[in-house]
Amino acid sequence: MLYATACSDDGMLVQKIIAYLNHSFKPKSIIMKKLFFILAVVILNSLIACNSDAGAMSATAKKNKEVNTAIMKAYEAGDFSKMGDYIAADAVDHGSYIGDVKGLDSIVVAMKTYHDQMDHTKSEVIRTMADDEYVMVWSKVSVTPKTDMMGMKAGQSYTMMTVDVAKFKDGKGVEHWIYMDPKDMAQMMMPSMNTLPLSDAIVTDDSAIANPPKK
Repeated sequence: MLYATACSDDGMLVQKIIAYLNHSFKPKSIIMKKLFFILAVVILNSLIACNSDAGAMSATAKKNKEVNTAIMKAYEAGDFSKMGDYIAADAVDHGSYIGDVKGLDSIVVAMKTYHDQMDHTKSEVIRTMADDEYVMVWSKVSVTPKTDMMGMKAGQSYTMMTVDVAKFKDGKGVEHWIYMDPKDMAQMMMPSMNTLPLSDAIVTDDSAIANPPKK
C-alpha cells in the first residue's frame, strides 16, 4: 500500500510525511523519535523505487537534485558565495537547533557559524530521491568540533545518519528539514544514555519494535 501510494504522487506524499513528523506525532521517548528516522528512510527507498520504475526523472527533478548537491558541496567546502544562486531569498530552514531560520541572509549566517565551529565536516550520500518539488537525501555525516558545543567535545569526531528534505520552487530551495537518527543524537549529546539498560521490547537492529512496555 505504501509503495502504491508513493508511486501515485511523490510530492504530495512527502508533504504529508513532513506534516506528520512535525505536527501530528509528538514523541515522548528516544525510541519513538527513532521511528521518525526509520519512517523517513523507508519512504525514501520507496520513492527511489518508484522513480526507477517510472524511468528517467524529469528535467525539473534533475535540476532540483543538482542544486541540492551544489548546496551540500558548497557547505562542505565552506564556500557560501553562490548560495543566493541556490536558495530563495525568502527560504526557511526548519532544521536549525535554534528554531526556524528565515531568509537567505540569515540562513547563510547560520551555515557559516556552524561550519566555522568545525575542524572537519564530511557527508557521504547513501541515497537520493528527487522529483519536481522535493529532494530527499539520506547521508552519513562526520564532524569534528573545534570547541565544546551541543554536547560534543572539542577534537572528538562524531558520525551520524541523517535524512535531509528540501523543497524547491523555480530552481531554488525554499524550505529545508533534517531528521537525525536519535541513537546518534543521544550518543552525541547525552553520552550517559549509552550506559542505560535497553528494554527487552526493543529490537536493536531496527528490524522491528514490538511489545511496548505497559503503562
